Amino acid sequence: MTLPPLSPELLALVLAALVLDLWLGDPRWLPHPVVGMGRLIGALEARLNRGRPQARRAKGVVLTLVVVGLAWTLATLAIGLAGVVSPWLALVVEGLLLWTCLACRGLVQAARAVATPLARGDLPQARRAVSAIVGRDTRELDEAGVSRACVESVAENTVDGITAPLFWALLGGAPLALAYKAANTLDSMVGHRNDRYREFGWASARFDDLVNLLPARLTALAMWCLAAVVPGLRRRGALTATCRQAPAHPSPNAGWPEAMVANLLGVELGGVNRYGDQISDRARLGTPIETLKARHIDAAIRCLYAGTAGVLTLLASIILVLEAVR
Repeated sequence: MTLPPLSPELLALVLAALVLDLWLGDPRWLPHPVVGMGRLIGALEARLNRGRPQARRAKGVVLTLVVVGLAWTLATLAIGLAGVVSPWLALVVEGLLLWTCLACRGLVQAARAVATPLARGDLPQARRAVSAIVGRDTRELDEAGVSRACVESVAENTVDGITAPLFWALLGGAPLALAYKAANTLDSMVGHRNDRYREFGWASARFDDLVNLLPARLTALAMWCLAAVVPGLRRRGALTATCRQAPAHPSPNAGWPEAMVANLLGVELGGVNRYGDQISDRARLGTPIETLKARHIDAAIRCLYAGTAGVLTLLASIILVLEAVR
């Protein structure tokens, strides 16, 4: 049995998993659940994504329910079976599963792999590095374009890879955190607005929007709150500007951390992106007080840490208050 939701014991286990992620990064020696999710989604998509639009949408709903439900069920079974052997083994299994849900160290390393060559003027290497974390065409990006792509990725993935898994983990342990990762993986694979996935991926995209609704806004608020103690961030007016600008983003959630990071850094995010032959012109977020450069990637990483610490502090405070009144 998993630990009770919103309990000090679960908070301690989640913190331990976060420390492991910050210290060691992705546990590559473990079979990664997200890899298994991706293979399952790919196999099911190949079989189900056919027929008329209404049939595709219905089968997409089934896909979402099956993958998310299976992730939750398998995690619950793994922890339960370990608990039959020993309560301590159940804790170890749940802790390891929680570890696989977090990507703080990996995201920071990927961002620094862009910032380091960019700072020394190696634009080709910086373009190659940023192409690993964004889907847009990076071959002709200048320093500002590479910096923008990386900062946007750091801002959005602070939610997807860190704060949202932490949020759902504290509400329901590893099973709920893995269910969230399943929803996120579904959206990244089939939640696209093109001819192939518009109907089939509709349910996956909408479900991902739902599960990120609160974490995205909490993360933006946490970044703003902790910006008061983080050097180099422009906190004044950032909250008001973010509330005004975020709804203009195509995603109902990604705009919140992106707009907050843009306003805290005093830069402009959004604009024209190229995806092969397609051009996407996204809403501008922030105010271009400064021209985007490599150093803004490091500032975005500081926002990542601030958002993570702020969300954890808020949730930990709620847990401790609930424990005090029990």
